[in-house]
Amino acid sequence: MNLMKSTLTWVATIMLAMAAFSTPASTAPPRVQSADEVFYQIFERSFRDSNGDRIGDLKGLTSQLDYLKQLGITSILLTPLQPSPYYHNYFATDFRAIEPAYGSMDDYFAFVRAAHARGLKVYLDEEFQYVAEGHPWWRESIGRPHAKYADYLLWRDPEHRIAEPFLDHATWAGYDGRQIGIAMVDLNQPAVKRYFLDMLLYWADPHGDGSGRDGVDGFRIDHMMDDLDHKGLDKNLFADFWTPMFRALKARRPELRILAEQAGWGYGQEFLTRGHADLVFAFPLRGALVQLDKQAIVKALRATAAATPPGKDQVILLENHDIDRFMSLVDGDPARARAGAAIALMLKGEPLIYYGQELGMRGRPLQNAPVSDGIQIPMREAFRWKADLAAPGSATWYQGPQRWWTERFNRSNDGVSLEEEQARPDSLYHWYRKLLALRHARPELREGSQRILCDDASAVLCILREQGARRTLLLVNLGHTDARPALDPASIGDTPWVDLLDGGAGAAVDTVLHPMQVRVLGTR
Repeated sequence: MNLMKSTLTWVATIMLAMAAFSTPASTAPPRVQSADEVFYQIFERSFRDSNGDRIGDLKGLTSQLDYLKQLGITSILLTPLQPSPYYHNYFATDFRAIEPAYGSMDDYFAFVRAAHARGLKVYLDEEFQYVAEGHPWWRESIGRPHAKYADYLLWRDPEHRIAEPFLDHATWAGYDGRQIGIAMVDLNQPAVKRYFLDMLLYWADPHGDGSGRDGVDGFRIDHMMDDLDHKGLDKNLFADFWTPMFRALKARRPELRILAEQAGWGYGQEFLTRGHADLVFAFPLRGALVQLDKQAIVKALRATAAATPPGKDQVILLENHDIDRFMSLVDGDPARARAGAAIALMLKGEPLIYYGQELGMRGRPLQNAPVSDGIQIPMREAFRWKADLAAPGSATWYQGPQRWWTERFNRSNDGVSLEEEQARPDSLYHWYRKLLALRHARPELREGSQRILCDDASAVLCILREQGARRTLLLVNLGHTDARPALDPASIGDTPWVDLLDGGAGAAVDTVLHPMQVRVLGTR
């Protein structure tokens, strides 16, 4: 019976794939309404070690799910889990396996079940536009143009001796100095399309019954493009690859959500419209937020709103695994870190917190270093569970004589650890918890409209979130001197306001704010 059921599921998957990729491209997948989610992005290798090898793993992550729930997270976004010769696990050698250092498939499903039991959603990061050296499609096809998987990759010669490389680099340097090849997948091949749909359906609905039991709640598509790397080889992907892929996934799992990392890091409008993703990352807004410049933020807010169709959304972020940590950008200034966090978590959109951001972990790429994927390790250092960096559970897999260890940002007893910050009521950690508690308690912060007030040359940013009679007003002085918000009485009405950061005490809206001071006021 199990064999028969498995065979029927496989046949149904293939039929679904064939139907999806033969449906006219104009048939969009059904829209999933904007959700009330707070994403927490985890670089798995650096999060929590469970077995003493200093490598973050799935059992370690599972052991800390209660921490994420208490912080105020709703959704976990994991960087890739597939095996890869690269430490970050992008560029896979097997798309349907788990990196052995992270654990087993049983460990993975135990993590998903444990997350779902706590009401947490799980999103997987996927990048299947390329394969790394060692993938069987490449290993078994090189020099063999008639091999089974020969047409799964793009080749520069008819003898299949030179695979089409990633970004025209024949090889790329790993952090350990090895030169590793990366080849482009031929996403136009029907067999490739069927393979990847089957693969994504496996992660989304592993039991094949549409229930989604033990399945993920969404995917992040890394480096999504319509014409991959602008080479004219994998092109028209929005219509011919991504749209039918997403449509078929949602036919099986209607509430599944797709987060597109839009190539070019623009406003992402075409990825939401022609590409039919549900969310993109608000990269231009992030560029303005980290400047803590009112005029830049206002401009980016308006452009972001204009680029976001109804029913779609933007992921609001200050950090991720590819960019400088915010605390380093503000030179360790706690007041600026608090101001940036308040704006990012109060804005319309769905916020993302990069692991350790809530502690003020620092990190920037290595400067004047040979080009390799090791230069980004400083933005991916071990999460600080204890004051002692060497404490059990610390995922310091990057130890050694290299600069990313000798010049590391995190040091024992530096005040930037969960253990130390939980003991300080005024810490950044407690600030994040307070802001996230407000977001969960105030529906207008999750679902309400957004208006920009104080639209003047002053440095005070004024954002009003509204839903029916409920209103929350964010006031942040982004200048260098004291300032008073210039609020038009007609825009805020005469309803009494209370200070949501100070126990709900009555508050006036025109109080002078010190530089980088944050006030969050609300109606009762």
